[in-house]
Amino acid sequence: MKNHTKIYLKEMNYHETDWIPCEMCGQTAVDIHHIEARGMGGSKDKDVIENLMALCRSCHNRYGDIKEEKAMLRVTHLVKLSQRKCK
Repeated sequence: MKNHTKIYLKEMNYHETDWIPCEMCGQTAVDIHHIEARGMGGSKDKDVIENLMALCRSCHNRYGDIKEEKAMLRVTHLVKLSQRKCK
């Protein structure tokens, strides 16, 4: 399991066998996406919970690598993080 996936699971209080919803549509997430890309072999300083979000394949393809969608992804993820902290 990739390090950024481990970070996401730990910070969001999921176990690796848990069902994880896509943060955009609620379907089954299959990717832990870097909102700000790490780049080709990039640095691990992007592996922080504020930069990681769970996405289904459809949402990852639709929003994942589109520069104009980055702000919307970040806001959606920050709302998810704030809801987690309120529980």
